[in-house]
Amino acid sequence: MLLLMTGAGGAVATALTPRLTALGYRLRFSDRVRPAGLPDDADFVAAELTDEAAVFRACDGVDAVLHLGAISSEDSFERILEVNIRGSHHVFEGARRAGNRRVIFASSNHAIGMYPRSLTIDETAAPRPDSYYGLSKAYGELLARFYWDKHGLESACLRIGSSEHKPSQKRHLSTWLSHDDFAHLIDRCLKAEGLGAAIFYGVSANSQRWWRDQSAQTIGYHPQDNAEACAGLPGMQDPMPNALDEAHQGGTFVSANCTRTQPPDERWNASGAAQKQGSL
Repeated sequence: MLLLMTGAGGAVATALTPRLTALGYRLRFSDRVRPAGLPDDADFVAAELTDEAAVFRACDGVDAVLHLGAISSEDSFERILEVNIRGSHHVFEGARRAGNRRVIFASSNHAIGMYPRSLTIDETAAPRPDSYYGLSKAYGELLARFYWDKHGLESACLRIGSSEHKPSQKRHLSTWLSHDDFAHLIDRCLKAEGLGAAIFYGVSANSQRWWRDQSAQTIGYHPQDNAEACAGLPGMQDPMPNALDEAHQGGTFVSANCTRTQPPDERWNASGAAQKQGSL
């Protein structure tokens, strides 16, 4: 299978490349500029996500798309709109036009970052974005649903937690996704039959995780790593903790540009989720 990887110069893509290659995937790389370290004979297509024609060229001839490319932190709405929102539309439309089999969309825990840490949620939880960045990921999930319902393009939206080499702060004990588990999840999403428009949590088998994903088990995703192994390491505290960030799953994205000073009353803001999902 030939897999297009957008955002190929990013840290996560760099970590995934040897793992996906070991799983037997042939990769086409795409980013604004050619990533350093790519072999001379690597299949690379330069494409700004804002450049519709370039994205369409990148999608041409591949079997599936792994869409990792994005502004990966909070930014102005205008920047998020152009790169993350319009860019994701270009990817889905390019995949549709090229007849690609499916799109694996890198959504984010920030699409549901305003849920309280006290609540365990599952893959049916409605988006509650914590930032313009999270808003763009929630839009990508709707985009994936639209392209399945309207055009029959299959997709998997991965609500990725914190994908790093190892956990580096207290919050990661709940959100960490190891690179090995990430590659395993992508592999299962690409091999699953009848995927439709699915949403899965990108999280390892952490003892303290906030998310329970029953549907991931149906595609054979069985994470092996657990952030708890790093719980006792020095420095495992949330950076610059405050009441808003510590109350919500999105962490520091919650307080960025926020006019609130205290967490909302979850009795009115969970839209029934606390009552329905609190025992999962």
